[in-house]
Amino acid sequence: MDRVLILHGWGGSDYPHWQAKLAAKIACNYGIVAFPLLKNPHFPKKNVWLKELQELMEQFKPNIVVCHSLANTLWFWYAASLKQNEDILDKLYLVAMPSLHTKEHTIGSFFPAPLPKKLFAKEAIFVASSNDKWCTLEEVTQIANHFKAQLKILENAGHINSESGFGSWEWMESQFNLKRSCNE
Repeated sequence: MDRVLILHGWGGSDYPHWQAKLAAKIACNYGIVAFPLLKNPHFPKKNVWLKELQELMEQFKPNIVVCHSLANTLWFWYAASLKQNEDILDKLYLVAMPSLHTKEHTIGSFFPAPLPKKLFAKEAIFVASSNDKWCTLEEVTQIANHFKAQLKILENAGHINSESGFGSWEWMESQFNLKRSCNE
């Protein structure tokens, strides 16, 4: 059975964000899911989040990770720190990644971010919007191509969060074969 780790970005992904709804739907389908609130989400520090992710990977042992926004950058830092060669995930979803050179004081400890040698997933899927203010489509396309990863482009989807209309997200939910409908 899949073990799904959902990692939020800067500020968290509280309901009605698609990540919160996805976690609830996986759980109500008797799936194994972890959707932790990382420390101090509004004023995050890279080293704190990186330590939390390392502990989650060791203790929860997910085979699927779903990242949104700053969690993509966190995954890049994590992947850059790994010494092994073998993949540790079956799937990695990287949704609405920020630029590797983001200039935002509050999240400054994460940037500039490294481009790791590998992502440690058998399959990596980048999802980007044509009008995300945090990363150009050109940059995310170059990064996805660098890793020979899939790239799904959403037209005019903003930062792919609840503010841009992504509460329930049918495409993402379809990735998990969720058969039961759940009351929200």
